[in-house]
Amino acid sequence: MTAVLVIKHGALGDLIQAFGPFAAIRAHHPDARIDLLTTPPFAGLMAAAPWFDRVLAEDRAPWWKLAQQIGLARRLARESYARVYDLQTSARSSRLLPLMRCFGARPEWSGIARGASHRHANPGRDAMHTQDRQREQLAIAGVTMFPAPDLAWLDSDAARFGLGGRFALLIPGAAPHRPAKRWPAEHYGTLAGHLAASGLTPVVLGTPAEAPIAAAIRRRCPDARDLTGRTTIPDIAALARRAVLAVGNDTGPMHLIAAIGTASLVLFSADSDPALCAPRGREVRVLRAPDLRLLPPAQVIAATAALDASAAPPA
Repeated sequence: MTAVLVIKHGALGDLIQAFGPFAAIRAHHPDARIDLLTTPPFAGLMAAAPWFDRVLAEDRAPWWKLAQQIGLARRLARESYARVYDLQTSARSSRLLPLMRCFGARPEWSGIARGASHRHANPGRDAMHTQDRQREQLAIAGVTMFPAPDLAWLDSDAARFGLGGRFALLIPGAAPHRPAKRWPAEHYGTLAGHLAASGLTPVVLGTPAEAPIAAAIRRRCPDARDLTGRTTIPDIAALARRAVLAVGNDTGPMHLIAAIGTASLVLFSADSDPALCAPRGREVRVLRAPDLRLLPPAQVIAATAALDASAAPPA
């Protein structure tokens, strides 16, 4: 059986942006054994995905831990992969090609590594949206069918959260080391009050560390539901399928919610560029301000009202 390796690490948003390429690679190699090399936090999640036969977890060692990288290359070389799709396309993942060759492996290689058989050498690749860049990379390797990725495997029993009627998801967090990507909690509280007044229950999602943000939102809107720290990634997908709409910062859960098909409004600061990394889905709108602290609630409320008016009823 032909063996194929796909390389893609996190963060969550980056992984979700690769769901389309994952589905395309599986469609291109229907009878192959396809392995995914990713980081430990996402190994369990991706083991449930329909595109891979095995998931290999690897801690990304810093560049100066060469022995660890050599050990990984040796293990991968033993697998006799016929082709490698490097969707990470970092200097570190590209270094695996010459290291694997040191151990006798000669896989076809899709990526940016020097000497790759199917090298994505477009000098403008870094100015492309992530999904467009990956599609072009795969096309060079002969992957031209891009079926819509089936996300039915991302599901859970959302009924246990006791959310009746119409509700909207709020995603007020972001990576802790990038605070500029966060719209202020008090602004989310104002938005939540407007949503509640219009008949939508605001539901706040996030990590346990974002519970103080949810508490600040609830001080302004006691009708908001706080689910921070209570949801898994499949839970978020299940809630997204039932939600009327979602509003959030440029962060991983918004990529998932948009990919599920929920009408989504994503708030961007100068800290990231929607032309390169905006979530994509059935209906995604973007508001951008150089400093999100200066994005007025009235503008977000207006955009949310327009989104609500155009959103289809939940399935």
